Amino acid sequence: MDQYDVVVIGSGPGGYVCAIRASQLGFKTAIIEKYDSLGGTCLNVGCIPSKALLDSSEHYHKAAHEFKEHGINLKDLKVDMPQMIKRKSDVVKQNTDGINYLMKKNEITVLHGLGSFVDKNTINIKGKDGDTKISGKKIVIATGSKPNYFPGMEPDKKRIITSTEALELTRVPKKMIIVGGGVIGLELGSVYARLGAEVEVVEFTDSIIATMDRTMGKELQKVLKKEGLKFFYHHKVEKVENTGKGVKVTAKDKNDKEVTFEGDYCLVSVGRKPYTEGLGLDKIGLETDDLGRVETDEHLQTKVEGVYAIGDVVKGAMLAHKAEEEGVFVAEVLAGQKPHIDYKLIPNVVYTWPEVAGVGYTEEELKEDGREYKTGSFPMKALGRSRASGDIHGLIKILADKETDEILGVHMIGARAADLIMEGVVAMEYRASAEDIARMSHPHPTYSEAVREAALSATENRPIHM
Repeated sequence: MDQYDVVVIGSGPGGYVCAIRASQLGFKTAIIEKYDSLGGTCLNVGCIPSKALLDSSEHYHKAAHEFKEHGINLKDLKVDMPQMIKRKSDVVKQNTDGINYLMKKNEITVLHGLGSFVDKNTINIKGKDGDTKISGKKIVIATGSKPNYFPGMEPDKKRIITSTEALELTRVPKKMIIVGGGVIGLELGSVYARLGAEVEVVEFTDSIIATMDRTMGKELQKVLKKEGLKFFYHHKVEKVENTGKGVKVTAKDKNDKEVTFEGDYCLVSVGRKPYTEGLGLDKIGLETDDLGRVETDEHLQTKVEGVYAIGDVVKGAMLAHKAEEEGVFVAEVLAGQKPHIDYKLIPNVVYTWPEVAGVGYTEEELKEDGREYKTGSFPMKALGRSRASGDIHGLIKILADKETDEILGVHMIGARAADLIMEGVVAMEYRASAEDIARMSHPHPTYSEAVREAALSATENRPIHM
């Protein structure tokens, strides 16, 4: 039986990053992956393929609706959906091939099959050619998550679909019903709305992207409505049916009145749940909480000594970069280092266009905590760079402590917000004040100038260009 210092179960962003860092620190490392390709949900059926389709659909949308204004005239513009899906698949393959290369480069043993505990140091791998057992001094559970659903909306993967199937459609549906107004549903809904589908979003709460600052949800809704998306809030979905040629969604509105929605497909997008099936946690005395998560201590170690858990299977936001941070954290803990993660400073991003991003406290959280704060904001339409590119939708919002001016939260919706948010993350990591950002020179003309203007607004209510 082969023996390793560290065995990682799962090759998603948390798992493969953990394995690489462990190898860099001198540990003999193995990684176990249930499927044929490495990369987990993120690279195969999540972050990467969805961004590929988002970019393709945005190119088409701009060509159809904005190129003429730029003096670019096109004839017979149409969507080649099979080619769009092929390009997406090619992007996925390039990324998964990259992970294979990194495993070889870092001399990490890759084992394919379903890994399960025999005891706390022994893992059985059920592969295509039978079972294999390996031993590890330390085990890291990084098995990620899978799409969630509630009774009555069970996906059949034909007409009632999850994000996985939504990434494989070879025809643009005439109408798509989306259950859930979270990140995944809005991103994929945006893809198909840009390509010409009628999209209706059925949401249980009173807002979209509810975990982010509410200003962002309101602004994003304005943009998505212009793309043609329709929103139905305070609706509780009770049943989703495949009618053969389409779907029928039955829901109750806030007045408890029954409402039905019909379309070609129903995308069930009500979050994700930890994936621990087949791990054999009971063999080592581990249980999951009421949300299916593995409980850990401050070092991400479970109650079983030497067994750790990271990413979507533990508490916290289900984000690829959060899993990566935890993967590095655990590897460095095992090496005797003292790493640190500030979970409040892990940014959140929605890859619609314009993009939405946030880090730190939301305004709602500050109000709930009773903390004295001040706010500054600046609209993207006031920027020369935004007017030049035509990306005039959105704003930057900065929240700062009323007395000390320390930045408490940065929230934005606009072009390249996914990249711009890092200015807020860096500032908050070093506990900068709004005035610190306001006094830094920002290149002109750029989208980043809006961050400075929002900081000026928060500091002395004196933005220059508004």
